[in-house]
Amino acid sequence: MAVYSIKDLEKLSGIKAHTLRIWEQRYGIIEPSRTNSNIRYYRDEDLKFILNISLLNKNGIKISKIARMSKEEIAEKVAAISEINFEYGTQLDALTISMIEMDEYKFDRIVSTNIQQLGFERTMLEIIYPFLDKLSILWLTGSINPVQENFMSYLIRQKIIVAIDKEPLVSSNGAPKFLIYLPEGEKQELSMLFMHYLLKSRRNHVIYIGQDITLADLRDACNIHHPDYIFTMITETFAREPVQQYIDRLGSGFGDCQILLSGYQVVAQEVQLPGNISILRSLDQALAFLDGLRKRN
Repeated sequence: MAVYSIKDLEKLSGIKAHTLRIWEQRYGIIEPSRTNSNIRYYRDEDLKFILNISLLNKNGIKISKIARMSKEEIAEKVAAISEINFEYGTQLDALTISMIEMDEYKFDRIVSTNIQQLGFERTMLEIIYPFLDKLSILWLTGSINPVQENFMSYLIRQKIIVAIDKEPLVSSNGAPKFLIYLPEGEKQELSMLFMHYLLKSRRNHVIYIGQDITLADLRDACNIHHPDYIFTMITETFAREPVQQYIDRLGSGFGDCQILLSGYQVVAQEVQLPGNISILRSLDQALAFLDGLRKRN
């Protein structure tokens, strides 16, 4: 069983700790537990309840009215708002609740409804990516545990794979051919899978050769497919060699391809780029490149 401080509740719900204390005292919304040394703490059920209350309050329902509602009424109202209110904050709150509760049904309902209304790409850009940013901050501050993070990452991975599969296969005749991969030790599979979707949805020919790929593996794949572009991400610190050395080997070893790099390690460092390598410094820049390529072809 996880326990939370009032600061954890503040980070997860967006409700100030001072406000939470007032709600406790004035409306009896929630009763914290206390340690032997009289330090207050909250349990999983308390956190879930506060998240639901926070979502209702942000959507215009007064706390005095929420205090008179049963837990069942609150849950029903939250479910209804999550399905009809597509405002940024509401959707992030609803996804946070589904993560804390590890509720796959709730997650699927939220994401599927957004996909129907916005389309898959906009749902990823406007809902899922901001949620992942929030998730990383919450994990670093210890407000969520790795099990909850892994649970959500797996469900998001499933959604991206389904979206990729729905896009028609593109033959190599006339379409730019991309070979995409993750280097050894790189963990950003969700970002790579989304790039796969973005490329495929724009009618490029995409070959994803997976994770933990050595440059020898990459050479074997290039000898078979002869891609126009190679795309990869470098966000982790390389243990085997400096990033600059890897970039130099990549550029000299694959001079017949245009290589596109992204990720924190290449954006944050002042690396020297061989003539056949370019950096996509943000998701917006990657989208602009892909849309420009589509217009040229």
